[in-house]
Amino acid sequence: MSLRERQRRQVRDEIQRAAYALFAEHGFDAVTTEQIAAAAGVSASTYFRHVRSKEDLLLEPVREGGQGIVALLEARPAAEAADIALAQAILTRSTARAVTELEQWRSAFATAPHLLDRVALIEPEHRERLVELVAQRMSRDPERDSTPGLLVHLMLAAAEFGYLRWLRSAHHREMSLAVCVEGALDAVAGARWRADD
Repeated sequence: MSLRERQRRQVRDEIQRAAYALFAEHGFDAVTTEQIAAAAGVSASTYFRHVRSKEDLLLEPVREGGQGIVALLEARPAAEAADIALAQAILTRSTARAVTELEQWRSAFATAPHLLDRVALIEPEHRERLVELVAQRMSRDPERDSTPGLLVHLMLAAAEFGYLRWLRSAHHREMSLAVCVEGALDAVAGARWRADD
């Protein structure tokens, strides 16, 4: 990552942190973009260079995970079963942020329940790449065999379910994102995906 990209990421992170604190304190609908910019110490024009909408501040942490999941799956041991490798890549990416940061995000999200229906773990191009990687692990042609695609879609749906369960349980602090996501992924993983069984 270049210096410029790191600086952009830092500004974006500051805006996000400021927004989360304001949302948690005042509610999503009551907070203006001007208030977020001021709390982050940036101008309104800088804010809009980094953020398309207030909604994106809450939804981006989930969406930006796709590229990370792909990279993590590519790095998993080649001999590892497809379902285990994919589940571990998703779980690792889902828990990459610090617990305090995740809790701030969840508290902010609790003030915008109308956005829960828009939680999507991955963009279409990253989903396609995951299908390719899983097909390679399973030694299957994704054009002729729907099994790799089905596994990817089920795993991502399970992980999204875990995210939603965790986001909706803001009043249960003991329920962690890792527990919610891992439990959902475990329900999908299993011997039925393994060629040698």
